[in-house]
Amino acid sequence: MVVFHPKAREEQRQLSPQERQAMMNAVDKLTALGPALPYPHSSDVREADRLRELRPRAGRSRWRALYRQARNAFVVAAIAPAAQVDHRGFKRAVAAAEARMADIEEDRL
Repeated sequence: MVVFHPKAREEQRQLSPQERQAMMNAVDKLTALGPALPYPHSSDVREADRLRELRPRAGRSRWRALYRQARNAFVVAAIAPAAQVDHRGFKRAVAAAEARMADIEEDRL
């Protein structure tokens, strides 16, 4: 199961219709394959705490969904520009995703 943090859902809504559809196709792949989803569809985020990036269009999209597994679900915590497209924007999104995941995990304790 894949769930979106409310702020990540808002970020997803700001994507173009084509990018939103590509993102949902990638989410469907994550739902179907879970942690077995291979590269180039999913990848570890360097210098991040247990975050992975979902890479729509096998990495050819300019957008990424930053997610982490939390119990029985994958939580999309942020939508980010690809690091190669906007490195600063990607780093800001990583920081936001980590903070959002910390809030979620703190609420569950």
